[in-house]
Amino acid sequence: MHVRIVSIGDIDEAMVSRWNAWVSPGGRLVSPYLRFEFTRCIASVRDDVRIAIFEDAGEIIGFFPHHAAREGVVRPIGAPMSDYQGVIAAPGRRFDLRAVLGTARGSALVFDNWYGPLADQASQMRDIDGSTIVDLAGGADAYFAARKTEFPSHFRKTARLQRNAERDHGPVRVQLGDPDGRLFDALCTWKQTQYRATGKLDVFAIDWVQAALSDLRQGEGSEFGGMTAALWFGDRLAAVEFGLVAGEVYHSWFPAYDPELAKYSPGLLLMQGIFRQAGERGIERVDLGAGSAHYKTYYRSYDVPLGQGRVLGRGLAALGIRSWEMTELAARIMPGKLGEIPARLRRRWAQASAFESGLPPRLASMARALTL
Repeated sequence: MHVRIVSIGDIDEAMVSRWNAWVSPGGRLVSPYLRFEFTRCIASVRDDVRIAIFEDAGEIIGFFPHHAAREGVVRPIGAPMSDYQGVIAAPGRRFDLRAVLGTARGSALVFDNWYGPLADQASQMRDIDGSTIVDLAGGADAYFAARKTEFPSHFRKTARLQRNAERDHGPVRVQLGDPDGRLFDALCTWKQTQYRATGKLDVFAIDWVQAALSDLRQGEGSEFGGMTAALWFGDRLAAVEFGLVAGEVYHSWFPAYDPELAKYSPGLLLMQGIFRQAGERGIERVDLGAGSAHYKTYYRSYDVPLGQGRVLGRGLAALGIRSWEMTELAARIMPGKLGEIPARLRRRWAQASAFESGLPPRLASMARALTL
């Protein structure tokens, strides 16, 4: 097997066709993040996008979109903002990512939402999580009927919350689409307030992220693009969500709501409204992403396994990762939250390093993480 690294401009139409066919086996799309269009979007706002092409006997058998090594670390395209990452190839193939490291001149490759098997699964995959799928192929009515049968108390509660919102504020409605961008602006304001309050990295303040989201918003209504959904209580905006749509899949990405309306659970009401209108947009599956949030229990049809891990070669970056892992392991004997500090700092530094190229903003991000 041979690996070569190319730029986005070297991917011709035949390659794009093969790429998108591989991420839709049997005509069923895995995720919008794996489509070529997502890589092209990120490449339009960052100059470090590269594609590793795997070849066997002169035939292309896989693509791996990634960012060129920064300080020895290679990251999948859009990471850590991309909710699916991996090698684009025919289902079932396994690839040795150490070959990418050598060609990309990296010391480590880190990932947090890996889709598909690895050649050295045991040592490189550190944890497995599930991305929650809501299957609406049979229609929203059939879906909700089944969910209400399984979790009657939860759906009685959400119905009561909606009645309360209507009593206090006016009719509840869900709007799909945001032609003038005002809904997205409200989302940004709410998310940035939330990031400041919690000390999380404010991704909306990063130029390339805003540029990518703006580009995706321009594609709203097309076969691949962003979609903004909003929940209204009468004339008052209660919640907004921005996600990705491709083919028959909608992936929930950035949700936010008016904190003054939290008692009505506007996020859940908006989500249910999206499910009910999904069929009008040709959406058959909604992906709620990875994570163990309890609310997903009530809506889950099934999970798609996604992995977190790393591939280590030789060099300072790999040595640093090994050292952090040893520190985290040793810290587990410390009482309470003290034992969580090394893992927390490592995650924050990895996130800041992926989003920010300069050292000062990374250090500022770390300082905020330590103060909250």
